[in-house]
Amino acid sequence: MTDEQLLRYSRHILLDEVGIEGQERILAAHALIIGAGGLGSPAALYLASAGVGRITLVDGDVVDLTNLQRQIAHTTARVGRPKVESAAEAMAAINPGVQITALAARADAAMLDGLVREASVVLDCSDNYATRHAVNAACVRHGRPLVAGAVIRFDAQITVLDPRTARSPCYACIFPPDADFEEAHCSTLGVFAPLVGVLGAMQAAEALKLLAGMGQSLAGRLLMLDGRSMQWSSMRVQRAPDCPVCSAQ
Repeated sequence: MTDEQLLRYSRHILLDEVGIEGQERILAAHALIIGAGGLGSPAALYLASAGVGRITLVDGDVVDLTNLQRQIAHTTARVGRPKVESAAEAMAAINPGVQITALAARADAAMLDGLVREASVVLDCSDNYATRHAVNAACVRHGRPLVAGAVIRFDAQITVLDPRTARSPCYACIFPPDADFEEAHCSTLGVFAPLVGVLGAMQAAEALKLLAGMGQSLAGRLLMLDGRSMQWSSMRVQRAPDCPVCSAQ
């Protein structure tokens, strides 16, 4: 670690749970972030500021004026540009020492298969059910820990899905892929802006804990926040023995 890095990351190094060894693990890691919107913005900024050595950001959307109420990696001047380029610019401004790969594309199964294989940790910051299941399937297949978050209106949830742990469920154990429900979108239902900041920052925190090898992750727990009352609730989640995704792993 260089003198500049020792200074930049000194507040992490001062933590006994992180120290120089933990920070070095963070510097050597590769985080894959799916989505550069409300959740992806704070997650990407915090992972870059913390010194994750390589960050791959995937999103096929462009910055829209309606995004700026909550997607803090973007600015008015960057409306119309690909979100991944806008976020990469913000991340590089915070920490030019991070290697950022910006992929302006919608993540499909074929792309995810290659990207997840190369990642140390995956953050699902997407906004649709199909992508969440595709990300989960790739993480199960390649044994990569997944930090999954979601926010709509005043409701938020976060969990860690770690296929390296025998008892940890996958996303499909909790939310079956064949479930019949009406998908909610913030474009029609709205979203309370600070909640995506809270959840995106928590996703970054869980990812950093996994990378540094410290603390206890949210694996096996689904944490939920009601933004109206600011009340947290937690429920235990278990691996489904008949899960079509992870039961054969």
